[in-house]
Amino acid sequence: MSELRTDLQMVADWIHPGARVLDLGCGDGSLLAYLHAQRQVTGYGLEIDPDKIVSCIASGLNVLQTDLDEGLSDFEADSFDQVIMTQTLQAVRRPDKLLDEMLRVAEEGIVTFPNFAHWRLRYDHSVRGRMPRSEALSYRWYETPNIHLCTLRDFEELCHTMNIRLIQRQVMSHDLKRLRMAQWRPNLFGEVAMYRFRRAD
Repeated sequence: MSELRTDLQMVADWIHPGARVLDLGCGDGSLLAYLHAQRQVTGYGLEIDPDKIVSCIASGLNVLQTDLDEGLSDFEADSFDQVIMTQTLQAVRRPDKLLDEMLRVAEEGIVTFPNFAHWRLRYDHSVRGRMPRSEALSYRWYETPNIHLCTLRDFEELCHTMNIRLIQRQVMSHDLKRLRMAQWRPNLFGEVAMYRFRRAD
């Protein structure tokens, strides 16, 4: 089995052994395959790209072709223990509704996304007068699939508004390494954010 990307390994560390897992935007299924082999999870992946779906099926994974903007109506409430969504939150039309759906079908959610408040992006916009680009946000403005870029503060404020309790947070560099500076000022120095959350009691 090939080695997982660093952020996916961090996500895997947050998955309970034996959990029922739903992976939104599962890509080629590498995370699900790892979780099945190493954590004995069961579950499904949702993906829209036909080529990636073929890769998942070739690996023996349960995968459904789904547009996440249409919600998770195929699944009943509490069908899963944990729902994962890596590097996809910023590309859906209504992130708030999808977060709500995640916590309808599972007790706990995990998301990762690029932080739009990183200092390099602030510099590009305020000093250079250009739409920001970075290693974590490498698309040019006219070709980006990202339609709802946000910061750590934006996400945390949304969760507060939606009565979602944040359990864990990890911030990383663009190459997915933990940064000491990001632990001190996460919204300024973190390029990629990872959160684990559930409904507030």
